Amino acid sequence: MPTLLSLNVGTPKDVAWRGRVVHTGAWKQPVDGPRMVRRLNVDGDGQGDLGGHGGENRAVLVYQDASYRHWTAELGRDDLAPGHFGENFTVDGLPDDEVCIGDRYRIGDAVFEVTQPRVTCYRVGMRLAVPNMASLLVSHRRPGFYLRVVTEGEVAAGQEIVKIADGPESVTVAEIDALLYLPGHPHDALERALRIPALSPGWKASLENLINQGQGSATSNGNTGLTGAAASPPPAWSGFRPLVVTSINDESARVRSVVLAAPDGARLPNWLAGQSIALRLRSEPDGDTVLRNYSLSNAPDSGAYRIGVKREPNGRGSGYLHTRVAVGDVLDVAAPRGTFFLADGDGPVLLLSAGVGITPVLSMLHTLAESASPREVWWLHGARDGTEHPFAAECRDVLRQLPGGHLHVFYSRPGVSDRLGSDYTALGRLSIEALATLGPPRDCDAYLCGPADFMAALSTGLVDYGLTAGRIHSETFGAAAALTPGITATASVAPHTPSGPAGSGPGVGFARSGLTVPWGSQYESLLEFAEACDVPTRWSCRTGVCHTCETALLSGAVRYDPEPLEPPAQGNVLICCSVPAEEVVLDL
Repeated sequence: MPTLLSLNVGTPKDVAWRGRVVHTGAWKQPVDGPRMVRRLNVDGDGQGDLGGHGGENRAVLVYQDASYRHWTAELGRDDLAPGHFGENFTVDGLPDDEVCIGDRYRIGDAVFEVTQPRVTCYRVGMRLAVPNMASLLVSHRRPGFYLRVVTEGEVAAGQEIVKIADGPESVTVAEIDALLYLPGHPHDALERALRIPALSPGWKASLENLINQGQGSATSNGNTGLTGAAASPPPAWSGFRPLVVTSINDESARVRSVVLAAPDGARLPNWLAGQSIALRLRSEPDGDTVLRNYSLSNAPDSGAYRIGVKREPNGRGSGYLHTRVAVGDVLDVAAPRGTFFLADGDGPVLLLSAGVGITPVLSMLHTLAESASPREVWWLHGARDGTEHPFAAECRDVLRQLPGGHLHVFYSRPGVSDRLGSDYTALGRLSIEALATLGPPRDCDAYLCGPADFMAALSTGLVDYGLTAGRIHSETFGAAAALTPGITATASVAPHTPSGPAGSGPGVGFARSGLTVPWGSQYESLLEFAEACDVPTRWSCRTGVCHTCETALLSGAVRYDPEPLEPPAQGNVLICCSVPAEEVVLDL
């Protein structure tokens, strides 16, 4: 009979780690006597990062004594004791390759249901001083699992664990863990797992993404179950290629469009409406390079690429494109990329933009118009006045081609020549209150591009308005917001060259941060190097499992150590476990 060997709890605390502070509840200690287990926790327990741990479907973490014995031998350790793996219940029995999602157990007065495997997280490696532990747990098929509390009650170490119901479909914890994290995602196994009512919503969403991706073998391109970075098709070419400037036009007082084409006149590859390109600019033939990202604004099947460039004060990239570039010049350009693009569908579309954020939205409008889309399309745009409203006439012309098109333009400070009802439709800023007054459908897919505060306010407001978070998509012109789970917040710092002696390795370019720095051999990964440069990054496991750090590799090549359990999508790289093999440019 399986037995609860140890009941472990621990409240979150601050732990020093790699020069930072992590707020974590991973340090668990055994307790004597019974403890009440409630809907969200064992009494006396807590989680430091509720985004990745805790909640109803992850109330109690279970790990097995047999796995402790396995790791004692595998790691050559003699200090592993209950609670070391962050679990609440250390058990004798209940192996991951036998326990199934949806199984129910009674312990003491409480009833529990198995909901999902353990979350892959760097903190278990931090707790054990084994940095790649998250990867080892998956590759050795010993993740452990979470329980939902069906019936609250007291439990205590020494009590028997009584199975009272079998989970439907008989999908084991080890099987479903491998289904998501390891290569090979057979369609029938995904469908079987998705039929389990007890499976946590997060895991259901991941497996549904894999179903939609149509993966069926280890040769599939990336893993959309783990990251949206794998959702876009592979880039049309690797690295940078020379394109010639064929047209330059002033679209507003501070926005200039630049059209790029193949030097031999061939049509450039199509892209997905909303995607962007990176430019590598050199002020002098042998001078420093400047990396900049720009959204494409014309029709994706036009055979040429048009960008809109806003002149920024002291902006090296925008200043160069506004004052130095002429028709006939050749620029280095990376292929269109990005996960911000207009998805297929027949439901209503809501496009929200401000300032030069109009560029990817305009590309989406062209796509809808060229396909004679019957979809209801709402386009809301905000600008200061007519002189700061780029592509205004073009947007109106394209929208007239859409039978379900709605146009609303907000000027915060209209000029004397701006005409209400013609140039703009409302005085003031584009806000969620103004949007709610207009009443676009609440079942629409929303696409936002503009200043960071504009997108943050509208993204939050759209959820309050009634849109689900999965229907809200946004694009930033600079670096994306960082995701550093559990790290105590510090004041943000602009990206910079790392402190200390300059590296002697190949150059590492961070395209969205506008920084190129020589690699330093003292860093273990591109992630660590980016952190030393204060480039915003996104990560969780830090050992090639979760793919949270998956990033577009605009040029160059990397080496992996350790090898990721599943490769990233073609054209992408996992920065948490890779180093540059040559000069690289990352979409960070």
